[in-house]
Amino acid sequence: MIWLSLIGFLVSSLTAALIIRALRGRRTPHYDEFKPQRFHTGEVPRMGGVALLTGLCVSWAVGVVQSTQAGDPGSLRLGNWAYWWIVALLPAALGGIVEDMTQRMTVRYRLALTLLSGVLAIWLLGMNIPRLGVPWLDALLIQAPWIGMGIVLLAIAGLPHAFNIIDGYNGLAGMVALVISLALAHVCLQVNDRALGSLIICLAAVTGGFLVWNYPRGMLFAGDGGAYIWGVVIAMVSISLVQRNPDVSPWFPVLLLIYPIWETLFSIYRKLARGVSPGMADALHFHQLIYRRIVIGVFHDDESRRMLMRNNRTSPYLWAFTLLTVVPAVLFWNKTWVLIAFCGLFMVSYVVAYLCIVRFKVPNWIKH
Repeated sequence: MIWLSLIGFLVSSLTAALIIRALRGRRTPHYDEFKPQRFHTGEVPRMGGVALLTGLCVSWAVGVVQSTQAGDPGSLRLGNWAYWWIVALLPAALGGIVEDMTQRMTVRYRLALTLLSGVLAIWLLGMNIPRLGVPWLDALLIQAPWIGMGIVLLAIAGLPHAFNIIDGYNGLAGMVALVISLALAHVCLQVNDRALGSLIICLAAVTGGFLVWNYPRGMLFAGDGGAYIWGVVIAMVSISLVQRNPDVSPWFPVLLLIYPIWETLFSIYRKLARGVSPGMADALHFHQLIYRRIVIGVFHDDESRRMLMRNNRTSPYLWAFTLLTVVPAVLFWNKTWVLIAFCGLFMVSYVVAYLCIVRFKVPNWIKH
């Protein structure tokens, strides 16, 4: 796994460097400076998804070759089936990358492509949700297995867009994806599922290669392509981990991913309550409020430098917020009711924190 991680990290990092060099000084096509979700100055390439996809495909392919043709020295147990993971990933990943290149692909088409990735995961990889950890829900799944397939589609189609929502500041979505990937890898190794563990560790490694250029200097953004790759791969690994290992509670990945999931659901509710389309971008997400109302202690004469410093100081607040769910998820990965309780606690804490920021009731010590 260390060898695959090193390959993924180097390929991702070098590809990112080539992208930055090739696009240096060039204007991003059709990217509006006045979009509400924009919190940087200048032209920064949004092609981090290309680096992530390249590193991931290369490291996975090397892992398959190592397992099938080199005697599998690392006991990874990766077969040719891993190539089908790439096939399932491609529609969502390429759709996001095309959007980053053109800024012309509508939300409807991108959602359709992530749904296509979900359909391919069900068809080619046989993914399904066999249980939910609650007796009456498990009985319902036995009687209506199509419900489990519907959950798979919802997860694979929805999580990429959830990551896209939190991808607003240098290092935010990338570090969240990295921490979640390592947590999934830890549980994979706990249940001796080295095949899944190697796949998700490769994602962590290529994310690290991307973060070299993304944080703190913000020289490359993940864009929609990067967010979709994180979302689809993490969703597929989470589903497979639960499906292949009865000891893992299905609520483990839910708690692990509750921050992007709840951010998405709360944003939909918030926009519908205001009579606005859920697909319309705004600047009222949790991380954007932290940027505007908490990270205020940065003063510099140069506007772009000041904006970059505030951008970089925003992400650590959300990293800490993510750890509040990742740590209990890793500690109690096989205890369903404890995980459910922590999910409820996070949702309540999120709403309370959001309202406190909106109403300017944040303690001064948090701002410094």
